[in-house]
Amino acid sequence: MFLQKIKPFLYLGIFYLTISLALRLIFIFHPITTAEFSFVDIVEILMIGILNDSLVFILTCPFLALYFLFLSDSKYQKPYGHIILGLLAILFLYILVVPNNIFKQYGGSAAEIALAFIGLKIIFFSLMLFLPEKRIKIRNTLYFITVFLYVLLIVFNTVSEYFFYNEFGLRYNFIAVDYLIYTNEVIGNIMESYPVVPMFLAIFAVAAIFTVYIYRKTKVELLVLPNLKQKLILLISFCILVGISLVGLHFTTKIKSDNVFEEEIQANGLPKFYWAFTHNELDYFQFYPVINQQEAEKTFLSQYSTPTLKRNIQPDKPELKKNVVLISIESLSADFMEHYGNTQKITPFLDSLADHSLMFTNLYATGNRTVRGLEALTLCIPPTAGESIIKRENNKNKFTTGSVFKSKGYDVKFLYGGYSYFDNMKDFYEGNGYSIVDRDNFKPEEITFANVWGVADEDMAKKAIQTMNAEAKSGKPFFNHWMTVSNHRPFTYPNGKIDIPGDAKSREGGVKYTDYSLRKFFEMAKKQDWYSNTVFVIIADHCASSAGDTELPMDKYKIPAMIFSEGFIQPQKFTQTMSQIDVMPTLLGLLNFRYQSKFLGQDVFTKDFQPKAYVATYEDLGLIKDNYLTIISPVRKVKQYSLVQQKNNLSPEFNIYFDENPLKEKDQDKQLVNATISAYQSTSYWLKKNMLNR
Repeated sequence: MFLQKIKPFLYLGIFYLTISLALRLIFIFHPITTAEFSFVDIVEILMIGILNDSLVFILTCPFLALYFLFLSDSKYQKPYGHIILGLLAILFLYILVVPNNIFKQYGGSAAEIALAFIGLKIIFFSLMLFLPEKRIKIRNTLYFITVFLYVLLIVFNTVSEYFFYNEFGLRYNFIAVDYLIYTNEVIGNIMESYPVVPMFLAIFAVAAIFTVYIYRKTKVELLVLPNLKQKLILLISFCILVGISLVGLHFTTKIKSDNVFEEEIQANGLPKFYWAFTHNELDYFQFYPVINQQEAEKTFLSQYSTPTLKRNIQPDKPELKKNVVLISIESLSADFMEHYGNTQKITPFLDSLADHSLMFTNLYATGNRTVRGLEALTLCIPPTAGESIIKRENNKNKFTTGSVFKSKGYDVKFLYGGYSYFDNMKDFYEGNGYSIVDRDNFKPEEITFANVWGVADEDMAKKAIQTMNAEAKSGKPFFNHWMTVSNHRPFTYPNGKIDIPGDAKSREGGVKYTDYSLRKFFEMAKKQDWYSNTVFVIIADHCASSAGDTELPMDKYKIPAMIFSEGFIQPQKFTQTMSQIDVMPTLLGLLNFRYQSKFLGQDVFTKDFQPKAYVATYEDLGLIKDNYLTIISPVRKVKQYSLVQQKNNLSPEFNIYFDENPLKEKDQDKQLVNATISAYQSTSYWLKKNMLNR
């Protein structure tokens, strides 16, 4: 009887193992597989592969097991059926009517998806409740849909793995994770590269054929539903099997081979995808163009007056122990400001502050996520392939801006309106000597408004003033890094503060409210005794969008940045190309700090400064220099674009445009290609060897 109840799992399992075996055989004989295998090798690959596939399939079965566990006729009996239907209706109305429900706070389509799911659940539950004579037919329909989704995902994943291997000669890695993150770019690339409509029609057709077969072989099991005892046996069995599978995969995924192709083909793509997602980095030396390491380091370090990684910074003037407040603003693209041509007047305070600041008008963010901006401002190094160092395991005891200030006797803090465990910020900053002030430090009465990302920027501004007042009383100078949150989807903030309603959920409203909050912060700061001895650095973490027609659309990386201090910083504009990693070394230069530096950014006011900028996604690494954009990518690809500077009619600043067609290899500037490889190879090597630690 028990074997009869698990027939759906057996049929789906056989289907999955068969299609995975076929894929593995295709990989063995694929033209990209340049290795030669003996008969024994092939048998070994297939046996390990079948074991991996079996363990992975078991880990996907609990979803189907839950479906069977909740199959019951008793839940439709009075009064249970009406109570359940009432609860579903209340949940539906909660999502539909309550303005700031938990789903809407996440922004995007979360609320719509939840509404659709609960709505369908209500419809089918009502039909089965009020039409008991149709219950079996409805249940069979839902079972068919469930099996179809399982089969469709198996077929779709198989096709995806084939195309991934076809391009990279590997199972899933962090590039596949990147594909999920950059859906617009990836979908666009797929649409242009493959016959999408015929391919998807074929996938659905294959899935439908096998679903009909499995359904016909197993639908009889729904005529007699499992009783409580059978459900308990099913639940316990799957818990045991899942445990065995997790332990088994722990060992099988560690089976290594001297032959990369053998190792990749015998693996299963899903555990590799999970590993890539949790480890967040790509091995530069495996995927990117490389040159001799000594040559790479020599080329990269030649930009410094002392061409070594560890350099003594020795200004002629005495050090200035001024307080420093670094404010990194969420998603503030340069083109939100009037100084860059915007006519919406959504940053009136920042535009007015820029007129009294040292403003960097041609500065580029290193990446397109908050953790990349925080990495650039804290570590001052070029971005590396994969996820930001902030989210990696080896992220502590680095040489940071905070460690420099701490060596000078400063009180060093990271301020964030949300919960700093998000994106691993708490772990990173505490592991590098920063104290944390985040939402956990707020009393209930200190919060006037909050959404899923944290307290409103205005509330955080008040907390920042409170924190700085306490620091000033200690007699120590302070360095505080404040990361704002309000200019982030869902863009909600308290009503009545600006002329855009707080529930309009508009990007422009988020920008304008953050600008308003910063005005309030400076109004409060001016009343404090420490204000006159404080330098403020205001900079975006990244732009609002990174989508574009090319790998690294430069206009989506340009961000505003300024340094302000009344009576100390003279208003001026620095128009040369520079990187986000240059900002803090420049500030330390303005303060005449003496220290041993491992920063890879430069003080832009030194004679050795070379105008350039580093820009990157998770996998594309770029260098903007000498009117060229050079990009290196996995599978050792190199592209180079020629750049042209043109004046923006709405603004006195320069904009940079580039030819969307990459240069042919023979026309590339080889010296800049070498410089790009040298920068990213050297940085990756030093990180790997912990040479950028304190």
